[in-house]
Amino acid sequence: MENKQGPLSADFQDEDNKEYSLRPRSFNEYIGQNDMKENLQIFIASARKRKQPLDHVLLHGPPGLGKTTMANIIANEMGCPLRSTSGPVIEKQGDLAAILTSLEPNHVLFIDEIHRMNRVIEEVLYSAMEDYTLDIMIGQGPSARTIKLDLPKFTLIGATTRTGLLSTPLRERFGIPLHFEYYNPDELKEIIIRSAMILESQIFDESAIEIGKRSRGTPRIANRLLKRSRDFADILTDGVITVEIVDETLTRLGIDEYGLDKLDRTILRQIIEIHEGGPVGLNTIAATVSEETDTIEEVVEPFLLKCGMIRRTPRGRMVTDKAYQLLDITKKAIDE
Repeated sequence: MENKQGPLSADFQDEDNKEYSLRPRSFNEYIGQNDMKENLQIFIASARKRKQPLDHVLLHGPPGLGKTTMANIIANEMGCPLRSTSGPVIEKQGDLAAILTSLEPNHVLFIDEIHRMNRVIEEVLYSAMEDYTLDIMIGQGPSARTIKLDLPKFTLIGATTRTGLLSTPLRERFGIPLHFEYYNPDELKEIIIRSAMILESQIFDESAIEIGKRSRGTPRIANRLLKRSRDFADILTDGVITVEIVDETLTRLGIDEYGLDKLDRTILRQIIEIHEGGPVGLNTIAATVSEETDTIEEVVEPFLLKCGMIRRTPRGRMVTDKAYQLLDITKKAIDE
């Protein structure tokens, strides 16, 4: 009997490779964050000239702006292997010790969501980052003793969306702190066109600009909206992503011209209609819309602040006049 491969297997494998390849792998491919790139290129060139590992790097900023991608690029540009893990995965000191002792000279260790590491576990990193040593406790009770292991010189790259949750001793041990800014529509347009080429999709400049304007300044969202627009285009326009296709796609997904989605508008409307425009606390907002406080604080609120839809006050969050205009609600109607 002939061994036939399933009709979609090869396509799925090719598609997976394409999705992964959307991540740029060098500074030349990386679009945006220009000041950061220029500084990093100097730091990396200097480290390579001295034949030493790069100083420890802290990448911080809102989610979806390219922190993981930048960590991979740093390792590639240094010509060093990358070991990846995340803060929540490291449950005890022995887990971190096992990772550190497995590193080779000049390796790069990437810890995503580093702010979620337990403080006790975090202390293992202090001597490892500063002195490249590791203190290990052997035995129990009165016979217990500590031995000091030498570690190879390595580079730690930490990524976090909440720098304030890092302890001061850990934060100060990062010699290169880098903050990610939101992208402007022109930068997102370049990213979308590059991604469309990789995905072998035809897209007009106007379509890329429209997706960029409604992507909340975030490449991850831009690529997601591009893929969903491609889905509609494949069925409706033979794969050509037109402005009309983009508009229909985003309208169906509930994303308006400002890039606000249903959750954003629900939060604004609830603050206006239930809490009379604020001020209102974060926990109250989360309870009102049945969402986690972390989701609102880390994902929703930063963009609403950037758009000028809400503002923080000592007493809580308040919506602005711009939010009233967006929702077509007048303050007078609320007062009545």
